[in-house]
Amino acid sequence: MESLTVLKFSSEDCGTCHRMSNYDARVAEELGLQFVSVLLQDTHTYRRYRKVLLAQYPNKEGMGWPTYLVVSNPESDFVIHGEVKGGMPKGDFRERIRATLPQA
Repeated sequence: MESLTVLKFSSEDCGTCHRMSNYDARVAEELGLQFVSVLLQDTHTYRRYRKVLLAQYPNKEGMGWPTYLVVSNPESDFVIHGEVKGGMPKGDFRERIRATLPQA
């Protein structure tokens, strides 16, 4: 199976984003996924993954806080496999991320 990455688009001043950071990276790791936190205030990292975000949200309308995109090849010819938006309990987050994964 190809390597998949969870890109988390969030903001430093978002309380829900901060609460999700207590377990989101761990859940991604448990599912065998890479995890990259993309803070909008971190201009270097944001610029690196901006093209992925804008492919899903051309004018950022409809984004949730945070927005997680499950992506293959985020550095080049990326494919977005799914998304999870907003805050939720750890178990719900795990199931929603798992539901975005391509079936083997």
